[in-house]
Amino acid sequence: MQFKEKVIGVLMGGLSPEREVSLASGNAVLEAVKRKGLRGVGIDVGNDISFAVNKNKVDIAFIALHGVYGEDGSIQGLLEYEKIPYTGPGVLASALAYDKVKSKEIFKFNKIPTADYQVFYREEKNKHELKLNFPIVVKPSNQGSSIGVSIVMEEKEWIAALELAFRYSKEILVEKFIKGKLLAVGMNGEQPMPIVHIKPKSEFYDYEAKYTRGKTEYTCPAELSTKEIESCEDVAVKVYRVLRGNGMPRVDLILDADGVPYVLEMNTIPGMTQTSLLPMAAKKSGIEFDDLVIKILKLAQLNYEG
Repeated sequence: MQFKEKVIGVLMGGLSPEREVSLASGNAVLEAVKRKGLRGVGIDVGNDISFAVNKNKVDIAFIALHGVYGEDGSIQGLLEYEKIPYTGPGVLASALAYDKVKSKEIFKFNKIPTADYQVFYREEKNKHELKLNFPIVVKPSNQGSSIGVSIVMEEKEWIAALELAFRYSKEILVEKFIKGKLLAVGMNGEQPMPIVHIKPKSEFYDYEAKYTRGKTEYTCPAELSTKEIESCEDVAVKVYRVLRGNGMPRVDLILDADGVPYVLEMNTIPGMTQTSLLPMAAKKSGIEFDDLVIKILKLAQLNYEG
C-alpha cells in the first residue's frame, strides 16, 4: 500500500478504562508517521467517530485504541462500512481475541495449552461455586491492561475478587494459576519475533506494574533454551492462525517448569509507545520504532475484501 498523499488517521483515546494508555500509544504512532514525512492526523475517538474520519478525509486508519470499542471489533466494523482500510485483525478476529472466554474455548478445541478454567455470570448470584483449587486468577472476560484482575491465594479472598471483576464485566473467567515465566511473543505476521520475558517486581503484573517505570524488568530476547523457544513460537503461530490474526499482534503466555507454554491471550492491538513490548521485540529483530509503524500500516486492509 502506497502512502504518498494519503491521510493516515491515528485513532486513539476512546471510551474504555484504557483511555490514557491508548493516548500514549496513539501519540507515539502519530509522531512516527510525521517523522516519516507522511500526512497523519490524530483522532480522539468518541461517539462522533464516523463524522470525524469523514471530516478529516481519512484514507487509512491506524488503530491505537485499547479496550472496549477499540479491540473488540466495534471500530473495525465501522471502518468496514466506511471502506477505510485499518490496521490489525478484522471484525471477527478482534471480537474473538478480545473475549477471553471465547478465546479459551477456541484454544481448548484446538488443543492449544491453556489453564483450566470456569466461567461465572453476574446474574447467577447463587451459582458461584468454585471447582478449581487455589491459587486462581479472576478476570473480567472483556477488559485489558489487567483491569479488574485478581490473583486469589485462599478462599477468604474469593468473593471480593469476584465482586471486583463483576464491576467490569457480567461474565467472569476464573483460571487455575500457572506458576512460571510470563512471556510475550510479538508476531510479524506468522513469524515470531524475539520473545520478551516479563519480570514484575511485585507478585502480580497488574496495571501499575505495566505502566509505572521501574516496576517491571524486561529481558529481550528471553533467556530460554532452544527447545523452549521453539515450543513458545509454535504455540504463538497456532494462536495467530486459529484466531485469524493479521498484522503484528502479541501472544502472551506462561512457560511452566515442565516447559509447557500456557496461552493467556492474543493481544490484537499491543501498546505502541517507545517502551512497549512489541516495539521492544521489533527492535531486537532489527526494526526501529518508526519503521515498525510503517510496517503495520502496510498490512492495513479491509477484512471482507481479504
